[in-house]
Amino acid sequence: MADVAKARRTFVAHESPRAAKLDGLPLATSWQRIIGFYIDFLLAVLLWFPTAFIWHRYFFHEHKVQLNWDFHETGNVLVILLYWGLFNYFGNGQTPGKWMTRTRAVSLTSERMGAWQSVERALGYGAALLEGGLGFLQFFWDRNRMCAQDRLAETIVVDLRKSAQAVAKAASE
Repeated sequence: MADVAKARRTFVAHESPRAAKLDGLPLATSWQRIIGFYIDFLLAVLLWFPTAFIWHRYFFHEHKVQLNWDFHETGNVLVILLYWGLFNYFGNGQTPGKWMTRTRAVSLTSERMGAWQSVERALGYGAALLEGGLGFLQFFWDRNRMCAQDRLAETIVVDLRKSAQAVAKAASE
């Protein structure tokens, strides 16, 4: 009985077979991540505009619709959460912006991005902004190039270009 109680108090390392499987994957470059983020942000705003207009015009019956993009409005935040959350989930970590820049967010805990993990990643963008942008700058000093959204959702962003894959494969041999 004493052995069981003692075992419960010991720390267990979080290294897993999944982490070993991801070891050596090429990480996305800063320009890939920045361009991918801005493409996704632009697409989210382009989806938000007609949705917000229809909502205000036909549900609130406003005749003079004024749309403002800011993160204090619930509708704007909801669009961002839905955009990144749904695309990460159904695209298994690949949003349209990530697809265009040939990158993918990969889960450190499972083969596929889960629904909650996708929402956590979307919320992580807000956390990175709330830190005054420092959450995004963490990319430059973190060994695994993880930003706030990556840490929160336990993901990394990998480079899917064939040239990066070939370099990583040659380096591991």
